[in-house]
Amino acid sequence: MKNYKSGFSYTLNRLLILFTLCLSIQAHAANSIKGLRVWPAPESTRIVFDLSKKPDYKYFSLSSPQRLVIDFYDSKSLIAFKNIIKDDRRITKIRTSKPKNTQSTRVVLELADNYQVTVFPLAPTGQYGSRLVVDLHDKKNVSKAAKNNNTGTKRDIVIAIVAGHGGEDPGSIGFRGSYEKRVTLKIAKKLAALINNHRGMKAVMIRQGDYYVTHDRKPKLARKHKADLFISIHADAYTTPQPSGASVLVQSSRRANSEFARLIANRQKESELLGGAGETIKKTNDNNLAITLADMKKEHTMKSSYEFATHVLKQLKKITKLHKKKPEGLSLAVLKAPDIPSVLIETGFISNPNDEKNLNSAAHQQKLAKAIYTAVDNYFSRNPLEGALLTANKVIEHKITRGESLSVVAHRYKVSVGHLKKINNLTSNTIRIGQTLKIPQAE
Repeated sequence: MKNYKSGFSYTLNRLLILFTLCLSIQAHAANSIKGLRVWPAPESTRIVFDLSKKPDYKYFSLSSPQRLVIDFYDSKSLIAFKNIIKDDRRITKIRTSKPKNTQSTRVVLELADNYQVTVFPLAPTGQYGSRLVVDLHDKKNVSKAAKNNNTGTKRDIVIAIVAGHGGEDPGSIGFRGSYEKRVTLKIAKKLAALINNHRGMKAVMIRQGDYYVTHDRKPKLARKHKADLFISIHADAYTTPQPSGASVLVQSSRRANSEFARLIANRQKESELLGGAGETIKKTNDNNLAITLADMKKEHTMKSSYEFATHVLKQLKKITKLHKKKPEGLSLAVLKAPDIPSVLIETGFISNPNDEKNLNSAAHQQKLAKAIYTAVDNYFSRNPLEGALLTANKVIEHKITRGESLSVVAHRYKVSVGHLKKINNLTSNTIRIGQTLKIPQAE
């Protein structure tokens, strides 16, 4: 009996020790990989690891074959990586491998090619907790720039359209569970269809599906397609359901000045952001000249953005309530391009039950798209672009503002004062503020 008790005690002690060791290991593995999401896009793939806490990690690349290895320190995986990858052309397999220690998890991404890799953590926000994001960007652009349907020497006016959010970023979520990213994509597609049906205009969709495009990437893609205007479509939200209505945002002067300072400091690398004056700014050693030319470009872009925003508000108020009656200046990363007039349109509050209902209505989405399209048409009618097919096929109108004379208007549109007087049946050079003149085609 004594030997039996002794053996039982010995076994029990061993079990307690093993149990304690297991608890110790689990306690030491302070973090957990709870989920994994993959979002393919035309020029990149985003992989998002969902974690219980802020990740402690390190990564490195291997070749022959191409692999990205990520070590999650003090972490355990709660998911199986098998069969996660289905239709992504950049990742052939995601698997685990032997880690450096038993408290860590090593994840290996087997890749189809050598990609530009970006890895960064994201703090908890909204419905998401801590995350680690991996972006794989093609080193050679796989999407071709939009081709203008030119007629002779005339070109299309190009409108870059951004559907806000996308992929793992749903944007705001409405009272009934609507996702902002889905609403904005539907409106953007309707707007693109209207623009593409207008001879002389071409729409470029920055996001065509359910994937995320970084704020820095959006203006770069717009510039790649030689966009003349940049429109970002969103749906607003607030912590209470009361606020409603649409608004239009432009870049704040403070943010624009900050981007301007950065651009001047890096003008050797980023001269293309300044349009036709870019090469002059890049080559000149005269800082005063560089600053003057760049500042003129910035001021023109800001003025044009504000003017287009007023056109949008004028059309939106015909179909929906306005939350803000004038364009509002905010510090917005997506609108930082100093060379492309840019606006962000809040089409309504998805957090407001009535607005949310309208934003999910195909008919209302079409009305919103038509209002924005009309604003685009009106803006370029009043601000014709040199060499644009649209200019050659429209009757342009110009409303006289303070300080303008007939000769100033004639110079702006590259026509003679005589021609301007003839088409408007003017008997003298006198014009008044608020008067609308028809502008003939450039001579």
